[in-house]
Amino acid sequence: MSTILIYTSPARGHLYPMMDIAISLKTEGHRVILQTISSEQDIVVAEGIEHRPISAEIEAKTLEDYKSGGNPISQIKTTFACWFARAPYEVEDLKVSCAEFQPDLLIVDVNTWGASAFAESQGRPWVIFMPYCLPVHSPDTPAFGPGFSPPRNWMDRLRDRIVRGITKFAFKGLIKQLDAFRTELGVGTLGAWENLFSKPDILLYLTAEPFEYQRRDWPSNLHAIGPGLWAPPNNVPKWIDELPHPRVLVSVSTELQEDGEIIKTALQALKNEKGSVIVTTAALDPEQFAGANDRIRITRFLPHASVIPKVDVVITHGGMGTTQRALAAGVPVCVIPWGRDQKETARRVEICGAGIMIPRSKLNSEHLRKAVIDAQARKSDAEKVAAAFLKAGGAKRAVELISGLLKAEKNQDPVKI
Repeated sequence: MSTILIYTSPARGHLYPMMDIAISLKTEGHRVILQTISSEQDIVVAEGIEHRPISAEIEAKTLEDYKSGGNPISQIKTTFACWFARAPYEVEDLKVSCAEFQPDLLIVDVNTWGASAFAESQGRPWVIFMPYCLPVHSPDTPAFGPGFSPPRNWMDRLRDRIVRGITKFAFKGLIKQLDAFRTELGVGTLGAWENLFSKPDILLYLTAEPFEYQRRDWPSNLHAIGPGLWAPPNNVPKWIDELPHPRVLVSVSTELQEDGEIIKTALQALKNEKGSVIVTTAALDPEQFAGANDRIRITRFLPHASVIPKVDVVITHGGMGTTQRALAAGVPVCVIPWGRDQKETARRVEICGAGIMIPRSKLNSEHLRKAVIDAQARKSDAEKVAAAFLKAGGAKRAVELISGLLKAEKNQDPVKI
């Protein structure tokens, strides 16, 4: 069988969605190496997957986009600058790993610009995985970033054209730097960020319609397989089953983005409502939030994979991991997008009918209280999304695609998938 190296950015939200695929590839008999966060070694090895840490220099370059406030252009610029700063270390990582393991196939994270360029430079089939919303333009989709609804008329299309023009101009310098970096590795220039997604032989898109917008012109290499739902094994506290319904889970980002206002507002909004509230503070110190009692529990971490099926609504910042995990369990969501790509996630929740979106600028206790009530009536739409995710095939479909790619490479035939 083949040796497959999977390379991730330093984020659990990018590692965990790939674990199902890594485990399935191993089950098929492949040797699988996961080059990822050093702190996740025990979790990876416990699943029988070989672990290789990404460089400490990469882990030290943390995202600080939240310091840009609510300005989406500034946030994305900061994010892109971080990804570009990591790129040379990713190349060195993969040079060493490829010399040691001689992989037959590289599968790299969409956020690893250096790893992508290195994989492309090898002149062999390779794969990108993408665990967030697709930023590739289509006449059926809005300009990516602001969280617009899909275009319905000429005014919407003009809006999108203007925003795309502004975005392209704003990122021109960074893309020029990236193109110079890629040229040194002997691969072609991109010209625009979205052109990266056409480069790999397979783009594994970890979502599916109807959560994603319908479009007539999907990239030919893209395969929407539904979300990766693996989570580390953990014990669910017994007190969860003792909490009254409706149960509301409040969850914020595992990567620091100073979104504690979501928790504070939720505690205020729901303190006198029937049912119970479970808060996971993740990157934030739980001690800064007051209000815990018999029906309001506040903790840093809980195993969402086990907890979410036990709740009635999830309040979230709009990270794709938590949002799609909730919908995969048929649980509706209230999304308050705080930054990054979260406006895009939130709008998709609204468009598919599986929850409620509250803009960050309009977050207050009354709006959130009403949104939680309204979201509970959206359960049937959340269940439709859950069924579609299941139908998309998940890890099984990914293994079929990867096996086809490996077979075509071995036979030196054109790839037919």
